[in-house]
This record gives sequence, structure tokens and C-alpha cells, in this order.
Amino acid sequence: MISSNQALSDLLGVDDQLTESERDLIALVRRFADDRLRPHLAQWFEEGTVPARDLAKELGALGLLGMHLEGYGCAGSTATEYGLACLEMEAADSGLRSLVSVQGSLAMKAIHAFGSEEQKQEWLPRMAAGEALGCFGLTEPDFGSDPGGMRTRATRDGDDWILNGSKMWITNGSVADVAVVWAQTDDKIRGFVVPTDTKGFEAHAIKHKMSLRASVTSELSFSDLRLPADAVLPDVKGLRGPLTCLSEARFGIVFGSIGAARDCIETAIDYAQTRIVFDKSLASYQLTQAKLADMAVELQKGILLALHLGRTKDNGGVSNEQVSVGKLNNTREAIQIARTCRTILAANGITLDYPVIRHENNLESVLTYEGTPEVHQLIIGQALTGANAFR
Repeated sequence: MISSNQALSDLLGVDDQLTESERDLIALVRRFADDRLRPHLAQWFEEGTVPARDLAKELGALGLLGMHLEGYGCAGSTATEYGLACLEMEAADSGLRSLVSVQGSLAMKAIHAFGSEEQKQEWLPRMAAGEALGCFGLTEPDFGSDPGGMRTRATRDGDDWILNGSKMWITNGSVADVAVVWAQTDDKIRGFVVPTDTKGFEAHAIKHKMSLRASVTSELSFSDLRLPADAVLPDVKGLRGPLTCLSEARFGIVFGSIGAARDCIETAIDYAQTRIVFDKSLASYQLTQAKLADMAVELQKGILLALHLGRTKDNGGVSNEQVSVGKLNNTREAIQIARTCRTILAANGITLDYPVIRHENNLESVLTYEGTPEVHQLIIGQALTGANAFR
């Protein structure tokens, strides 16, 4: 059930690698995408809007928010099941997979892994149900790949904390109920659980995007924002906290990006079989078949890589460099597949009547967020050589 195109699905027999529960989950998410998302995606993308809060409640009802976390109303699914849900969500749209990823792998993961019991009880059940939306404030206008240089700062004032600074490119930021914000302190970088109705918190949606338009992207600012002592995440200091969460989100991208690529290939195959050029179908030409064959091979390799990392994670853990291999490979191949599929559709490929240009534009963001290709190359390079080339 990896693909609705039977030939594409059976090329390497990938379905045989899935359990019954994984197939059931794929069918569930695909039905939701087909019934609830796909009929509106072109309009949402064109208008740059998405009903994020309504969708969050529906996704929560399906058990997809924080699904790989244990307890607190979370489904406790396997890592592989979470990945496959991301694949099906991104086969619809990268922006909507981002909603799921940011909620579960960033905001909820941070609270689940590093929060106090009170923080977990207050936020996680509501976030799992989609009744509360979260965002993750790490990236700043001048600090993306180098989060350790962040300027946002939290200082002590008696028992309280005073937060000042700003964050940029924050998914769900202007519709969130709670933000997990990372800030410099006198005792390393710390994470803070910040209700968005706190005085001094502002969020503004970023407009004029040409990518992830069916997603809420925001700039956050904090001006003398006062937080109680118990707002800090107690169980982590330094960059280990946010980087742990980023690795979870990158894992979802390994699967998700391949979902976007799959949707592009399926669209290109269907189009080529019905498009008549010089009195025969476009699919009948050798050059078209060569493109489709090369893309299908890369797609299948990407799916197998994602499944391998999922099984590895379920069987005891996956390393950061292994996740980087998956993120680097699958996002690079996915965007190349989207671009090639666009050539098969020719002029029709640039319209929202077909999903290809939407996926291609979205993948421009997916390629570089949660670590640019260069960042992942350096992570892999350090694993290979033992030398840190970041500085």
C-alpha cells in the first residue's frame, strides 16, 4: 500500500515489508488525505491559508499528533508507523505534514522528553487531542544552521525569568497556544514552555511565501516577557535539548519527502499514459520511460532507506548521522523527482490543476529546513572522519 499505482508499488515488493497494522495506518491516513485534504489543497496553496486549528482537532481524533510518544493521551505508535503517517501526509502536502511534525516531534517531544510532570500533564493531553497547538522557537533571523549563536535571552528576576528576543520561520507560530522557546541564559541554553497569551509575546504570520503556502509560518517576538520559575524545561541544558527534537523531526522528513516524490511520479505516470503526442501516448516514448524508470528506482531506494531507519529506531535507536543520511538523500532525490515530473507535464506542470509544482515548491523548503544539505553533509563527514568541520 505504499503506492496507489500498482506497478510502482510492486517494483521491489515494498508492501511485503509492512505489517498489517502499518498497512491499516497507511489506509487510514490516505483516506483522510483523500477526503479532507486533497479537495482543498490547490485553493489553500493559492490563497496561502490553511484551517490549522480545525485540522489539528481532526488529526488528533485520528491519533496522529505525538503518535510516537507514550502516555498522556498519545498513541504510543512505533517510529516506523509515525514515519509512514508522515509519508502519507506529505503525499498530500508538505505543509500539512509539517503541522503534524512540529506538533509531535518538536513541541510535544520537548515537553515529553525534558518537561516536568506538571508541564506534561498540563499540555500533552490537549496537544495530542489537537485541542492545543504548539510551536517550537529555535531558529532566529540570523541564526538557523548555527542555533548556538542565538540572541534570544532569558534572565533571572527573583524567582521569575524575563525573556527577550525573536524567532523566525516558526511553523504554527501565530496559531499556537504554547511555544517551546529556546534561549541563552547564564547557565547554558534552556528551553521554556511559554503560553502564547502571556504579556510580551507577539506572533506575526509571514506572508509572500512561494513554498509551504498551506502552512502557517510566523515570526515570534518576546519583549520583557515574564515567566514563572516552573516555565523552564527542567531536564536539559545546552543544545542537546533542541537538537534531540530536531533529530525526531528530521526522521519524519526522511519518510515525508518520499511521499511528495511518490505523488509526483504517480501524477506523471497517469499524465503520460493519457497525453497524446505525435499520435501516441507520451508514455510510449523511450525518453519518457527512461525518466520514469530512473525516478522510480530512486523512489524505491528512498522508501527502503526510510523503512530501514524506522526499523533501526524501533529496535533500539538510530544515530544522528543515520538520520542525516536519510534526510540528505531523500530530500535531494525528492526535489529532483518533482522537477523531472514537471518536465513530463510540460506547461500543465506549472498549474495547480496538478500537484507537481506545489510539491516542487514545497520541497524547496523541505530541502533546507531541519538542517540544510550542507549541514547534513558535515554531520556525515564528521562521522566518517572524526573531524568537526562546522567551524
